[in-house]
Amino acid sequence: MKGKELVDYIAKYLSTVRERRVSPDVKPGYMRDLLPDRAPQEGESWSSIFEDIERIIMPGVVHWQSPHMHAYFPALTSWPSLLGDMLADAINCLGFTWASSPACTELEMNVLDWLAAMLGLPDHFLHHHPESQGGGVLQSTTSEATLVALLAARKAKIMELTSTVPKLDHCVLNSRLIAYASDQAHSSVEKAGLITFVKIRFLETDEDWSLRGETLKQALEEDRRLGLVPFFVCATLGTTAVCAFDCLCELGPFFSVVTCSFHPSAHLTINPFGIVFPHWQIPLSRRFRSVKLWFVIRSFGVKKLQEHIRHGTKMAKYFETLVRSDSNFEVPAKRHLGLVTFRLKGPNRLTEELLTELNQSGTIYLVPATISKKFIIRFAVTSPFTIRDDILHDWNIIQQNAIKVLLKHSKPANLEQETGE
Repeated sequence: MKGKELVDYIAKYLSTVRERRVSPDVKPGYMRDLLPDRAPQEGESWSSIFEDIERIIMPGVVHWQSPHMHAYFPALTSWPSLLGDMLADAINCLGFTWASSPACTELEMNVLDWLAAMLGLPDHFLHHHPESQGGGVLQSTTSEATLVALLAARKAKIMELTSTVPKLDHCVLNSRLIAYASDQAHSSVEKAGLITFVKIRFLETDEDWSLRGETLKQALEEDRRLGLVPFFVCATLGTTAVCAFDCLCELGPFFSVVTCSFHPSAHLTINPFGIVFPHWQIPLSRRFRSVKLWFVIRSFGVKKLQEHIRHGTKMAKYFETLVRSDSNFEVPAKRHLGLVTFRLKGPNRLTEELLTELNQSGTIYLVPATISKKFIIRFAVTSPFTIRDDILHDWNIIQQNAIKVLLKHSKPANLEQETGE
């Protein structure tokens, strides 16, 4: 009964999430006064706990599943995903070896092969293929996936160097290594370099914020002349600021060892370690994460998942046409997939004030970025519930707040004209 009550609550929450304020109107520390100072000595009733979801939790929630949530790249859920988490939590195995839970290891291997094939990756990215050089494994976060990819590439290069100069210490070899990424790469790339003590060179992108092969080639030649050893390049497919895509077909041929980090936090590597997944991640234990992905892929199929991506892209295109139809705005970067960037024409302070007004209203949620010293606003279509009416509703809110900002800055000029000054 308790489980059914919560499932019903979740179903109602998701079906009515567009009616809720997207971002909370609370101050830091709001929850302190709503909770007792100490944990209860005796267990409380489920009804008491359940009632506090709305009283304590929901007032401080940013509703990521809302059609009016446009701040970050999608972090979506679905009914198969939720059910997969429920089953994984109920089984609660710790799949650190095959023997500790065979299904946990084998389902992950098979589902990641499905995903690699869906992405069109070469056969050597598969577990179950004669030419396999590794396979895929699910990581908890992007930061972990990036770090593990860098560690794998570093290990392979150091082992290669050791075979030619065996007397050199690994620390000395590590100091000579250098990795590459674009200046638009995710923050996890820089973090991975700091953790591994590896130099990372961030390369300039072209006019579309894409890293090109010629830029990488020049960097490789310069660094080799300095005695450095290039070993890793992180190509970004969908940058944080504008969702730009590095030119993968130009970058790939420069490196023989390739790693690929891809959401849903799937780290696909072709570095052979043997099928002992703890060696492919930071923690020792691992959850039964693959059952969640298995449920999703089987429930929707490849075609429905493709339709979802196309729908988000279509909604973003619609928003882009609305922005371009208003002479007060500009689109400073090429649209990719479901992300549109926009700003008010003129000094950065206008767009900064517009973003503040929009987020304070709580009706939509957006985040900024900066490109070429221009302050921009990112508009990502994130929810599977988003329809044209939602896009138009949010655009009207943006326009209304833009007019408010522009009028505020035009008042002194109007006053001067009226007074003849």
